[in-house]
Amino acid sequence: MTISIWRYSHLALAISSFIFLLLVSITGGILALEPILEKSNPYSVKNASQLTIAQTINIVKKNYDEVISIKRDKNGFILLEASTTSGNNTFYINPFTGKKIGDVIKQKSIFKFMTNLHRSLFLKSLGRIFIGITAFLLFLIAISGVFLIIKRQNGIKKFLSKVIKESASQYFHIIFGRLTLIPIIILSLTGAYLSLLRFEIIPNKKIELVTDQYSSTNDKKIQPIHFPVFKNISLSEVRELTFPFFEDEEEYYHLKLKDKEAYIHQFTGAIVSEQKYPFSALLSNLSLNLHTGKGSIIWSLIIGISTLCIPYFIYSGFVMTLKRRKKSKVLKNSFHKDKAEYIILVGSETGNTFELARLFYNALIDLGKTVFITELNAYTSYKKAEHIIIFTATYGKGEPPANAKKFKRSFAKITPIKEIHFSVVGLGSLAYPDFCKYAIDVDHMLQSHPKFIPVTGIHKINNQSFEAFKTWSSKWSKNTGLPIQVSPPKRNIDTKKHQQFLVVERSSLNTDDTFLLRLRPEKKTQFTSGDLLAFYPKSDSIERLYSIGKVDGDILLSIKKHKYGICSTYFSQLIENDTITALIRPNPHFNVPKRTKEMVMIANGTGIAPFLGMINENYNNAQATLFWGGRNEESKTLYNPIIQEGLDNRTLHSFFPAYSRVHQEKIYVQHIVEKNAPLIASTLHKKGIVFICGSIIMQKDVLYVIDQICLQINGKPLSYYQNKGQLKMDCY
Repeated sequence: MTISIWRYSHLALAISSFIFLLLVSITGGILALEPILEKSNPYSVKNASQLTIAQTINIVKKNYDEVISIKRDKNGFILLEASTTSGNNTFYINPFTGKKIGDVIKQKSIFKFMTNLHRSLFLKSLGRIFIGITAFLLFLIAISGVFLIIKRQNGIKKFLSKVIKESASQYFHIIFGRLTLIPIIILSLTGAYLSLLRFEIIPNKKIELVTDQYSSTNDKKIQPIHFPVFKNISLSEVRELTFPFFEDEEEYYHLKLKDKEAYIHQFTGAIVSEQKYPFSALLSNLSLNLHTGKGSIIWSLIIGISTLCIPYFIYSGFVMTLKRRKKSKVLKNSFHKDKAEYIILVGSETGNTFELARLFYNALIDLGKTVFITELNAYTSYKKAEHIIIFTATYGKGEPPANAKKFKRSFAKITPIKEIHFSVVGLGSLAYPDFCKYAIDVDHMLQSHPKFIPVTGIHKINNQSFEAFKTWSSKWSKNTGLPIQVSPPKRNIDTKKHQQFLVVERSSLNTDDTFLLRLRPEKKTQFTSGDLLAFYPKSDSIERLYSIGKVDGDILLSIKKHKYGICSTYFSQLIENDTITALIRPNPHFNVPKRTKEMVMIANGTGIAPFLGMINENYNNAQATLFWGGRNEESKTLYNPIIQEGLDNRTLHSFFPAYSRVHQEKIYVQHIVEKNAPLIASTLHKKGIVFICGSIIMQKDVLYVIDQICLQINGKPLSYYQNKGQLKMDCY
């Protein structure tokens, strides 16, 4: 499969450096503990930084006959080197008293080992070169990852918006990647910069204090505690103050501050020489502090967690790559392209689209047909082609996936030998505003060509739904006269995650053959309205998903019994105290966000189930409005108790039903939505949420109406609000 330049770069960089990245990240995570342990020592003295140099000198001179230097380390501890009865010693002091409070912190052997391994892999200069290159590659990996997230999230403005969960590895790869992006970029850049400094590729200029001939014979000698320069500088600005060795004109106090150094005359306090650090020196010091976390517990924790996330990125990245490769591997064709009557073209960025395309390929082969399958980029002329079936996803803002970018150009250049029947199937997620946009564009391209004849209209599939795919294949079969039978994909069902649910209540069927099923988890389970109940019937392994309404801690399902429905028939025969085996799938893109103040819920038929739960769970008393479409008054008899209770308790502020079988003129839910246009426009303008649950046909009509409302009243398209996460849909 052809992949985008950013994905290819991201993968290639990771593969080429993953061993070094593992070593660097693990050792870096361990080394991040060192500054935390150092900072936790009890050598910090409150308000010590507010003392002036003069005050500090006065105090230490009273306690020690000879002071060599005073330092303030990266932790803010005051370090004194002085002559004592036991010789020259260096130790931490309390600058208010001058008393010793601790010995110099010595680096633990484990941190020495990890430092050498982290810096050079014990390979000296050669190892430092490898580590420097690895740091720079990590920076490139992070940048390419940023571009991939921007593409996936449909633009830089949605970089931080909610991530659509396709798999655990994909979801957490993006979530953790966004959280650790800035620390990893800082670590990689500072690591590369320090390596360049080490090999002097970037010059690290050092200052040299130049002293002119200076005489103090005419100046009055004063004590250091009275030097103006010492009285005006606090310890917070000091890095080190070195005292003169002898009482000699050419022996000075050497003062190192954060931004400069100076020589101070030991008799007069005059500044003999002063020079600011060059920018390169300040940058190298900043890089070292940022890279090591010295002096900051919070930053050390951040870089420690970030570096330890890198092994997970390597793992999850390879998991996604292997899955993508496995899914996108094109079948070995049994027939040459010019001998096949049925051509299947696939457009996919992640490889998921190939799964359904393969099912259709196998079904045609089972009928004894000559079939050829390939990528959209490989589109060319086909001598015997009678049908072209296109399965394609959409990438970014309605763009073609990586293996379909050349299709438009190829299609414009190649003229079919004869008329060809075509069908276009779009795959995507309703959570994105540009749902199946590229598939729509491809369908328009083929529609506009005189030699392409449509077999079915464009068909859109949400979240790889096999049921939606089966619906399309049945329609295609009917229109072509081919008795095609698609087999469900083989899935490994993890029964360990399944649990038992007790049947609390099952209502009788109403006039629409619809009933309510109330279930109670037998063990404590976290779920909320809008999540999904996944059920696997014994007769096949196809997962059936039902939208959940949470009512008083129980699961409420609204189900329509179909004549040949395996699951609906089974559920309709359950009685109180029966148990079923299923599992709950979180569906975060269809849950009510916290602090929601206004929400509009739109449904038809059994799509009302999650909204009944949202009404019951409306603890924050958000202004909730429900639009619902059914056949007649009797259709909502099942739901009346919860709706009425919601209206009485003000957890539901208004309810607008639409009945399609009552009046001569059929009234559907989109009609009553249109009549309440100001309410819809106001809800979106006030950052409220619009939920839609029910059939795809209903969804299409409702979206058109709401889009017109937004344009006419708010002056913005519906996609504007969808990009802000104010439109949530779960349709089937």
